[in-house]
Amino acid sequence: MRIRTNQSLTSRKARMYAAALGLATAGTFVLSTGGASAHGYTDQPLSRQKMCASGGSVANCGDIQWEPQSVEGLKGFPAAGPADGRICSANHTNFSQLDQPRTPAGTAWPTTRVSAGQSYSFRWQFTAMHATTDFKYFITKTGWNQNHALTRADLETTPFLTVPYNGQRPPSTLSHTGTLPSGRSGHHIILGVWTVADTTNAFYSCADVTF
Repeated sequence: MRIRTNQSLTSRKARMYAAALGLATAGTFVLSTGGASAHGYTDQPLSRQKMCASGGSVANCGDIQWEPQSVEGLKGFPAAGPADGRICSANHTNFSQLDQPRTPAGTAWPTTRVSAGQSYSFRWQFTAMHATTDFKYFITKTGWNQNHALTRADLETTPFLTVPYNGQRPPSTLSHTGTLPSGRSGHHIILGVWTVADTTNAFYSCADVTF
């Protein structure tokens, strides 16, 4: 009888240890995957996701207002990446407000004033600093259709600025300077693409500007 009791205690201890190990492993998994859900966006020029998150001039944007850093989709734009009409949301249906030509209130997206052919400092804010291939910037064509969600046909498909980053990890705030295209006037969209080196993804950031 005593032997059976000891065996029972040993078995109970083993089960308790396994359960504790399982909880610890699950906890580690939650922490690691949770940390990977945060990334980055542009705030210069001011991106649509940042305007939604600030809750100032643009409100009621849905989920994006709580996670402006999460506009992540497949890399390789424009040959790959988000579908036409879903570029600004990177194919996230819960961020679809970013794709609309007008804000949720039905007004025009606020714009950042810039000057054609002039130097400009682009700035990213990061909440997770991934190893980076490069940053690329695309701009809408002269005469682009402003009355529908952004497509490749609206954009110059060759970036006007590419900033190689050679697999390095950026700091929490990163600025780099480039020259804006000449011959532009009025409202345009600048699409910033941050390509991650060690995953299949990139981050997309649409900013409305006025030349």
